[in-house]
Amino acid sequence: MITALFDNTWAVALTQAAAAVLLVVGVLLVARRYGVSMFGEATWAMARGFVQVVAVGSVLAVLLRGPVWTALPVLLGMFAAAASIAQRRARGIPGAYRLILGSLLIGAGGVIVVMAALGVLRWEIATLVPVGSMLLSNAMNACTQMLERLRSDIAAHRGDIEAKLALGGAPASCVAPYVESAVRASMIPQVNTMTALGIVFIPGLMSGMVLAGADPVQAAIYQFVVIAMILAAGGLTAMTAAVLVRSRFFTAADQLVVPAD
Repeated sequence: MITALFDNTWAVALTQAAAAVLLVVGVLLVARRYGVSMFGEATWAMARGFVQVVAVGSVLAVLLRGPVWTALPVLLGMFAAAASIAQRRARGIPGAYRLILGSLLIGAGGVIVVMAALGVLRWEIATLVPVGSMLLSNAMNACTQMLERLRSDIAAHRGDIEAKLALGGAPASCVAPYVESAVRASMIPQVNTMTALGIVFIPGLMSGMVLAGADPVQAAIYQFVVIAMILAAGGLTAMTAAVLVRSRFFTAADQLVVPAD
C-alpha cells in the first residue's frame, strides 16, 4: 500500500520506517499499561539505531568503492564500539572493556580471519564488513549474556562457593559449574537459530540473494555457512570471556568478590 502512494523511493523508505516506529510505540504503550516501563529506553534505542544505521550505510556507500584494506579499520572500529556497548552490561568487573575486546577479537575476529583465509569469505569490503558485522554483533550478545549469567549465578550461589573455598577448593573448580552453565546459556540463541533455520524463518541474507537472482539452493547453503560462523564466533567469544573473567571474581588471597549489578 505504501509503495502505491509514493513514486519516490526515498519517500517510500521513510514512510516504511515511520510505520515500523509507530508499531513499536504502540507495543510500548500497551506494555506500559501492564506496568512494563521501557518507553524511554526503547524510543532512544530506536532513534539512535536509525541514525547509526543510516550513517553506516552512507559510509559503506563510499567505502565499497575503495580498496579492500579499508575493511580493516572499519571492522576494528566496530570491535571497539561493540566492546564499549557490552561493557555497560558488565559493570563492576575490573578491566571489563579490555576483557570483552580481547574476547571479541579472539572469537569473532578469529572466525573472520580463518574463514577469509580459507576463501569462504571473499576478500571484498562488500563481504567482509556486512558478514563481519553479523558475526560481531552476535558474539557481543553472547559475551554479554555469558557475563550477566555468570555474575548472577555466582551471586546466587555465593555461600556454596565460599564453603568449597573454605574446604580448600581451587577458585577455578569452585566456579566451574557456573561457568559451564553461563556459556551454555549464551549459546542457546545461536543454537536455536541453527535449529530453526529454513523451518521457522528464512533469514534476510538468503532472501536477498534469491531476490538478486542467485540460485535458491546455493543461497540456502551460504546462509547455513553464515549461521554456522555466527555460532562459532559466539561460542568462542563466550568461552574466551569466561576463562578470562573467572579469576576476576577472586582476590589475590582467593577470596570471593561478587561485582555489584
